[in-house]
Amino acid sequence: MRLSTMRSGNPALNSKTFKNIKADDGQIMTLEGAINKISVSVLILFCTAFYSWTQNNPSFIMIGIIGGLICAVITIFKKDLSPYTVPAYAALEGLALGAISFYFEQIYPGIAGQAVFLTFGIMTALLFAYKTKIIKVTENFKLGVFAATAGIGIVYLINFIMSFWGTGISVMNIQNSSIYSIGFSIFVIAIASMNLVLDFDFIEEAAESNVPKYMEWYAAFGLLVTLIWLYLEILRLLAKLNSRRN
Repeated sequence: MRLSTMRSGNPALNSKTFKNIKADDGQIMTLEGAINKISVSVLILFCTAFYSWTQNNPSFIMIGIIGGLICAVITIFKKDLSPYTVPAYAALEGLALGAISFYFEQIYPGIAGQAVFLTFGIMTALLFAYKTKIIKVTENFKLGVFAATAGIGIVYLINFIMSFWGTGISVMNIQNSSIYSIGFSIFVIAIASMNLVLDFDFIEEAAESNVPKYMEWYAAFGLLVTLIWLYLEILRLLAKLNSRRN
């Protein structure tokens, strides 16, 4: 088992995620089961995002973010509740993403569809590269992605703190279309994409480790966290590129 040595920038999937978790009732996680749970979670997210999009209600952003955060915390600390909290997390995040996407769409028509296409295009390409061993998940690869993700997290935190004083890190501003700002967004998207590869590896290893059946939902949660991050960063990059053209 390689799980004990794994590193990931994803807070939901790290070296301790599956530690000391064993199936007592004989119901164990399978790769097929995890794929099914991922599909259901993405479908739920799409349905609520579509609903939020059609309602054009900005309050859905805060409802989705706060509600999703609560579900995420419960899921991380009470993994056995994931069959209930993960669908709720997907639904709430869908509300937020639908409203956010509608806002961007009003400023830059067509941007939301492009972001969705690119997000799932990247995921499909990386899944192919992972399964065909074009990308090999070595320990150095994991360490590099972990370090880069941690660095990005620090930048996010600093930007959040600075926002209380009405300022922020300029490269994170969607209206900043400078080469440096665009370059930063491309770097973040690359790291988010590499986290997807680590997620694939975690899920595959977990399916071979006799963990409980409910961990299929938890694996779906971990992948969903990365996909949402990737989508929002692609949306940010496209907004910067559109701003540059205008």
